[in-house]
Amino acid sequence: MSFPLLTATAALPALGAIATAAVPAARRTAAKWLALLVSLATLALAAIVLVRFDPGGDRYQLTESHAWIKDFGVRYELGVDGIAVALIALTALLIPFVILAGWHDADPLETGNTRWRPTQGFFAMILLVEAMVIISFEATDVFLFYIFFEAMLIPMYFLIGGFGDRAHEHGEETASTQRSYAAVKFLLYNLVGGLIMLAAVIGLYVVAGSFSLTEIAAARANGSLDMATNTERWLFLGFFFAFAVKAPLWPLHTWLPNAMGEATTPVAVLITAVVDKVGTFAMLRFCLQLFPEASKWATPVILVLALISIIYGALLAVGQRDIKRLVAYASISHFGFIILGIFAMTSQGQSGATLYMVNHGISTAALMLVAGFLISRRGSRLIADYGGVQKVAPVLAGTFLIGGLATLSLPGLAPFVSEFLVLVGTFTRYPVVGIIATFGIVLAALYTLVLYQRTMTGPVKAEVVKMPDLRVRELVVVTPLIVLLIFLGVYPKPLTDIVNPAVKQTLSDVHKKDPKPEVEAAK
Repeated sequence: MSFPLLTATAALPALGAIATAAVPAARRTAAKWLALLVSLATLALAAIVLVRFDPGGDRYQLTESHAWIKDFGVRYELGVDGIAVALIALTALLIPFVILAGWHDADPLETGNTRWRPTQGFFAMILLVEAMVIISFEATDVFLFYIFFEAMLIPMYFLIGGFGDRAHEHGEETASTQRSYAAVKFLLYNLVGGLIMLAAVIGLYVVAGSFSLTEIAAARANGSLDMATNTERWLFLGFFFAFAVKAPLWPLHTWLPNAMGEATTPVAVLITAVVDKVGTFAMLRFCLQLFPEASKWATPVILVLALISIIYGALLAVGQRDIKRLVAYASISHFGFIILGIFAMTSQGQSGATLYMVNHGISTAALMLVAGFLISRRGSRLIADYGGVQKVAPVLAGTFLIGGLATLSLPGLAPFVSEFLVLVGTFTRYPVVGIIATFGIVLAALYTLVLYQRTMTGPVKAEVVKMPDLRVRELVVVTPLIVLLIFLGVYPKPLTDIVNPAVKQTLSDVHKKDPKPEVEAAK
């Protein structure tokens, strides 16, 4: 029996979470180092998965299949395609930086009430979320996927509600109330989506007699499973609703700005750069593969919702006075681009959407973490409280600028490739939609450059005169992300080689081909 590499990649952070939580209360530093070492070991396993994956091989590789709940036909089935491999690598890469960036975020509060913040629990829950996200990318049994899709809400709820941002303008008591509100809103939105999906999962089993993604897809392909049109559409809507909440897609997005604004900066990165990717990934893996005809039926409405997300998110980002909420609304706009690329139903669009998931994770992590370092120095999230930072902390300002330029998809940085492919892929099939979506780029330039101008340039405010530049730990967090943004912006081929075969198979599932050019090339 071969080594269960996929199981090990998800099990290691789960076991590490248990070990971290068990560290004695007085050994906070030991718990931090244990969590960091476990995350690095998980990254090493993810790298082995990446190396062993053959883009030209079978669709699902490194597969594992074992009987689990026989009476209900549930199996423990894992397998990865190119899209899953890329997102597993992203998750495993970001978690060590999240842990390093949050090194002191769960230390005891240095305030009058001296409320204890359980350090061990904070880092244990980060590792637990990593484990659940990774197995969600690996699961090819629909019921197995659903369990971890929902279970990750529990540690995220406590990370948001129990470890909020210390830089709050209204004091600890109000901050605690707002953290609780944000955590409950996050939980309720996602629970409602999950409950609707559960009904669809049960319905799928009644219709197909199996929870296995590969079995159901094969039965649909060979004609042995023929869903009634209305049945397929209702099941699709049940799955898509849950994924649209997680993504998040307008108008189901309102939990994200609250959650990111009230969470600590590393947890905000965990939300938007890691957890939310499960939603867009699941649209590709489950919606398109299980319900191809319903996916095509719903495409016009989904494209409109994606366009609204792009423009609405960007407009609200322009008007924000809170740095973290600005990044949150920018992320809503970016997720609109990802969903637009998925449902454009072209190889360029879906390749761009997959690359966008990876590149958005890196760029948002870079920008948000540097913003967090900035906020921790000043003790305020308000843009108006800053000015002239580049004169006293040039390295911080420089990394902040690169993260911001990546967010607006500057050519030469990784997100540009993704956004370009999404727009090209959309324009070839839906030219009007593609044209409207480009306005999101203009607005991104506006909110990014205005943010930089108001915080980093101009006269040096008295409160930032003695602001220190990035420290060694912070440089260790930010530098690799900046390097990756530049490398993948200049040379995205290693990533595209992995995801493109999976994208072609996904298009085949929905029986779509790239539209032919209206004007043939001159011979």
